[in-house]
Amino acid sequence: MKNIKKNKGVLFRISGLPGSGKTRVAKKLLSEIRKSYGPTIMWSGDDIRRIFKNRDYHPDKRYKFGVQNVKLIKYFTNQKINVIFATVGLDKKIRSFTKKNISNYLEIFIRTDFKKLKKMGLRKFYKNKSVYVWGKDIKPEFPTNPDIEIKNDFKISINQISFKIIDQINKQL
Repeated sequence: MKNIKKNKGVLFRISGLPGSGKTRVAKKLLSEIRKSYGPTIMWSGDDIRRIFKNRDYHPDKRYKFGVQNVKLIKYFTNQKINVIFATVGLDKKIRSFTKKNISNYLEIFIRTDFKKLKKMGLRKFYKNKSVYVWGKDIKPEFPTNPDIEIKNDFKISINQISFKIIDQINKQL
């Protein structure tokens, strides 16, 4: 069981390769987490990039943007607001920064097969000439010990995956 401080919100950080289902899972978790754990907001890495008009995907810029995200999340969790954050986030350095700066942190990792994602064509940048893409030309640094790990092989629904994650969250909190 996680040692959660009651005077702060919880960061539910969902990471995985682009196209793995992170944002769809996050949206499904939102109402259940609100009901069980209180005020909760949710956003994805794509949402925050759109809001701030950030289209720079160079690895150094990704880290800087990740730090900004963590600082924003900390602002909310310090006000007892839970945050569900769906992000690729497959960088050890930013995960370490997050763990050091957010005391109530639950890491959820959605494992998927890159070859299957590419073949399915869920994201255009896997097939076109895009650069700085996780799994394509940026080597992902997968979490070695996430709090929750779920495999998405696209054989079960996002609802089923979400139910499994909620069950694991409830066991840990």
